[in-house]
Amino acid sequence: MSDKAGVVAAVEALRAIGYYLERDRQPTHRVKAYRRAADTIEGLPATEVRARKRAGTLTELPGIGPKTEAVILEAMDGAVPAYLTKLEQGAAALTEDGTAMRSALKADLHLHSDWSDGGSPIEEMARTAARLGHSYIALTDHSPRLTVANGLSRERRLQQLDVVAELNQKLADELDGFRILNGIEVDILDDGSLDCDTEILARLDIVVASVHSKLRMASEPMTERMVKAIANPHVDILGHCTGRLVTGGRGTRPESDFDAEVVFEACRQFGTAVEINSRPERLDPPRRLLTIAVETGCQFSIDTDAHAPGQLDWQPYGCERAEECGVEQENVINTWSMDDLLEWTNS
Repeated sequence: MSDKAGVVAAVEALRAIGYYLERDRQPTHRVKAYRRAADTIEGLPATEVRARKRAGTLTELPGIGPKTEAVILEAMDGAVPAYLTKLEQGAAALTEDGTAMRSALKADLHLHSDWSDGGSPIEEMARTAARLGHSYIALTDHSPRLTVANGLSRERRLQQLDVVAELNQKLADELDGFRILNGIEVDILDDGSLDCDTEILARLDIVVASVHSKLRMASEPMTERMVKAIANPHVDILGHCTGRLVTGGRGTRPESDFDAEVVFEACRQFGTAVEINSRPERLDPPRRLLTIAVETGCQFSIDTDAHAPGQLDWQPYGCERAEECGVEQENVINTWSMDDLLEWTNS
């Protein structure tokens, strides 16, 4: 194996381990250890990595410890690292049900990159989505007011449009026509307006609108706030509508209080899809509200809200809940072809 091929194999193995650890919701520091090691050797000349392998000095590099060194050594010798094999063999199905819905999905319409609060580059998120069987994704990094999530300023948003255009040219041939749609997760402000100017919103393919602040607002003003955003002609998806957290490192958080029948009827009337958020700590909306949305005749989008590649495999959690609550495949907008979806968002 050539020096370059050996380093490529090691980088791929380290990133694959990170993927499986993320998928299994392992602690962030474990995931970062393998991604950091991959970044370190990927940024060095292959000849230097090979020389350090021979000299036994890989652990002198930043981010390389005994466990990541072992993975690098095995991969560079042409073997599948034992730890990666163990993770692959132990990667069971995430849910018992939801398989029919998951097989129908063609995209993930809510995910984040390292441009905002995600942990990986746009290209890595796209390639992972393609490996999972998607034909397109929507990149929905945060809007500017959400500074805790490194929300994109107007200037950075415009820059990202150019970056995505270049990536789409690159990936179209390599990934059989795969495409990244330009999107945003835009904050719904206190009065129901959106944290992004109309000119930018008009240039985007997908707009997910979510409440991230004042989640304990009283029911009547929260309902009015959400309905105003839903009625905005640029909004395509209402994200994680209750804002609840049911588990995870951030602790738990109760649902926001709003009139679900009014909000979901607004979604139906204005053609705004209700997101079925698949993140294990959200699983939003809860089943009782999802059932109301189904009975109201809403459309849906089953998304991961992924912030890292391994999280892109969390859609089965949302698919299982969708099937349990009677969501029909034809009413899930990311079962549609990209052309059909774009025709819908532009109508």
